[in-house]
Amino acid sequence: MGPMYRELAKTAFAYPIIDNHAHPFLKEKHRNSIRYEVFVSEAQDDALDDAIYTLPCFRAAAQLSKLFGLKGNDATWEGVKKTRLELDYAELCKLCMVPTGIQCILFDDGLGGIADMAEDLNWHDKYTGSPSKRIVRLEVEGQNILQDILIANDNSPLSVDILCDTFLQEFTTYMNAAAEDDHVVGYKSVACYRTGLDINPAPCSMDELHQCLAAASEQLKEKDSIRFQHKALNDHLVKIVLDIAGKCKKPIQFHTGLGDNDITLTTSSPAHMQPIIKAFPETIFVLLHSSYPYTRDAGYLTSVYKNVYLDFGEIFPFISAEGQRNVIHEVLELAPTNKILWSTDAAWWPERFYLATVQAREAIYEVLAGYVSKQELTEDQAVSIVKMAFFDNANRIYKLGLKPNTSILSPQLSP
Repeated sequence: MGPMYRELAKTAFAYPIIDNHAHPFLKEKHRNSIRYEVFVSEAQDDALDDAIYTLPCFRAAAQLSKLFGLKGNDATWEGVKKTRLELDYAELCKLCMVPTGIQCILFDDGLGGIADMAEDLNWHDKYTGSPSKRIVRLEVEGQNILQDILIANDNSPLSVDILCDTFLQEFTTYMNAAAEDDHVVGYKSVACYRTGLDINPAPCSMDELHQCLAAASEQLKEKDSIRFQHKALNDHLVKIVLDIAGKCKKPIQFHTGLGDNDITLTTSSPAHMQPIIKAFPETIFVLLHSSYPYTRDAGYLTSVYKNVYLDFGEIFPFISAEGQRNVIHEVLELAPTNKILWSTDAAWWPERFYLATVQAREAIYEVLAGYVSKQELTEDQAVSIVKMAFFDNANRIYKLGLKPNTSILSPQLSP
């Protein structure tokens, strides 16, 4: 690993972390309700069968085997799956969370299945030093609002123009209430999944909105659920929230890049967002998931727009160790270090939080130590970058008002 920079190592491996984007744990009774291989892959259905043959899975199996004390023939992916189910759930959560040094988690609670399978947000506070906070996923809340309106008026359906006015008023009221809610520290959009990141800053016509809402209403009748996948409507809702977020100074996160096959890869680059970023200069945009594989696009946007920040999350543990280091190099090529954040993007299992944190700490140390060894950074500068990326930048833009609790972890000078 090269020369050991002790102050940098102490900071990289032990400084407290604000996880600026994650999803709740499954409840104990649901701990085995979701196929475990999604732990290391965005693949779905039969494509997920191949996840166990990837470098991320090989590495995850080795690291979790070490955590669980597995050796020899038991130190396998199947051995990990078997052992985790044998552990008491509270013991498993503590075993995974204590070594992370995560002080605060910002939860997006809009992931599919959350309502009946996942723990409440503040249930997680027992594993962190500071209370959890909420990120509001705008498309999911919009779907819920529209569905409630349609069901409430099922016996006497509203005309499409009244439906549109009622829906937009209730949606705007909800998002304004979130702006006033101290438990909510930001918003999130999954436009990347629905209709792409080429969000049109120009106003859409009422006729377009009427058509979209009529289609969504039919969807409820046919499928007993609503999923917003209508571009004019999605873009309009994003712009409503961008305006509110700019006024209340709460960031809005955007899923960019890495995702399952529900995204259209060619419209998942944040490069498509340049017009909408320009249109809302007072709004803080957070580009999630390293924008992988479009990290350089995101780094460019972060460097030229004051209101754009870059999160280098989700790649832990979803890509190889070498890939993780390459992504951090690409982030640091252009992005100002006072505008980079980190997250686990963990969902469902405490092991995701553990692996994401252990791997991120190792990767950022190795990358920055390399720069120090080549005299491209001083060790003090490298230490400062770690503190900003892991804690200070998120603490500032989400207005959390936290002080780093440096007693959470003891320095571990080797990964």
